[in-house]
Amino acid sequence: MTRLAAFQRVASQYADIADSLLVYIEEAHPSDGWVSSDAPYQIPKHRCIEDRLHAAQLMLSEVPGSKVVIDTMDNSSNAAYGAYFERLYILRDKRVVYQGGRGPEGYRISELRNWLEQYRHDLVSSKTAVLHV
Repeated sequence: MTRLAAFQRVASQYADIADSLLVYIEEAHPSDGWVSSDAPYQIPKHRCIEDRLHAAQLMLSEVPGSKVVIDTMDNSSNAAYGAYFERLYILRDKRVVYQGGRGPEGYRISELRNWLEQYRHDLVSSKTAVLHV
C-alpha cells in the first residue's frame, strides 16, 4: 500500500497534465496461495468478478479519490501490460511512451516522476494517462 500512496502523490502532483488510473489485476499474494507476511489484508485468490471488485474496494479505501478499474477474470490487462504484479506506464495519444520495470524490484516511482517532469511542457497539449497496473 505504500507504493499506492506514493503513486497517488505523483498523480496528484501532475494532475494538471495527466489523468491517472489504477488497474487492479489478480492478487499477487492471495491468502490461499503465496502469502506475504506483511499483507495488510487477507484476500483469497479471485474466483469470480465479485471477488475482484471486493478486493479493489479494499484497495480504494487505502487511496481514496483515486480512479480504479479492475482487470477481467482472464487477466487480459495483466497480460497486455506485462504487469505481473505491478508496473507503471504513461500513455500519450493512445501510445505507450513510458514503461517502468516489473514490480516489485523494477517499480520505480522516482523514474515516473522524472519522466513526467522532463516532458511536462510537451504533455500540456496532449491526452496523457499515467497507469499503475
